[in-house]
Amino acid sequence: MIRSAKLSDVDAIVALLQDYVEQGVLLPRSRQSVCEGLLSFVVVEESGWVVGTAALHILGPDLAEIRSLVVAQNAQGKGYGRLLVDALLEQAQCLEVPKVLALTYQQAFFERCGFRVVDKRGLHQKTWKDCIHCKKYSACDEIAMVYETAVAVSGDLQVG
Repeated sequence: MIRSAKLSDVDAIVALLQDYVEQGVLLPRSRQSVCEGLLSFVVVEESGWVVGTAALHILGPDLAEIRSLVVAQNAQGKGYGRLLVDALLEQAQCLEVPKVLALTYQQAFFERCGFRVVDKRGLHQKTWKDCIHCKKYSACDEIAMVYETAVAVSGDLQVG
């Protein structure tokens, strides 16, 4: 049901992402970008179809970000989003990443997954490198949320 993404999944991933890009809730990802980051993606497969995806992007030695978390409209309500988040949190734990970030409009969902709201101003600058491509760049309305893994260390989210 949930597994690492394969090259044969790229077109399905791009199509799933595009639906949310058109709604204005995700940054666009090209086919090339998905290919280049394929190792960071996991997918949910149902009856041979990719119905959900998400990626874990490492931002630095102390922080990773969950990106491109989407579930097809016709597959929502089945717990697939939670499965994707849990799989990525497990990856972060195995990689010994202390904190995982989500920039989201789905605060309640991420709170149920154990994330807490943080001030965006305290995040590393690397977090924002893709934001320059967003039409909301100067007035970002996403909520920054962080999950602390079992290897979390004390201190803030900034890396020198």
